Amino acid sequence: MEEERGAAAAVPGVGTAGGLLINVAEVGSFFEAAALFTFAVAEVHGVHVEDLERRRTLLMSVLLGSQGTSVVEKVAARTGKYWGKGLATAIPMTAINAANKVLGPRFVTRFGTTQGVLVLGRELPFGFGALIGAGGNVALAALAIGGARRAFGPAPAEWPSDDVKVG
Repeated sequence: MEEERGAAAAVPGVGTAGGLLINVAEVGSFFEAAALFTFAVAEVHGVHVEDLERRRTLLMSVLLGSQGTSVVEKVAARTGKYWGKGLATAIPMTAINAANKVLGPRFVTRFGTTQGVLVLGRELPFGFGALIGAGGNVALAALAIGGARRAFGPAPAEWPSDDVKVG
């Protein structure tokens, strides 16, 4: 006797299609959460990034990890341990635009592949998909947290009083 799978089992193909739609929504949720976290860390460090292109550069470079950091350092011709504040305040827009041209395709390639594999892996039966999805989510969250730490360093001991507005 076949095991029933709930309401989704009543109509063939709906369970898989519904699962794929949920996974696509989860990808969007991850990027939204990563952006919120990255910009919250910037705010804690007194950096208010309002310019769209600078926000884009910051988010992509944080999520790309060391690869994103090296692109920002090369294009901006600046190096430093914590480069996030400099990205928001001292790097000219021409360098920001150049960084975005390099980071954009790398970001799409890396995260398109990663998220595609995770979406397909989550569809595996018997709990294997849940394990793959949870493991992938943990790895991507660690990447975002590590990237923000590399960009801004540890949280300041006191809330910054000299806020830097950009854009």
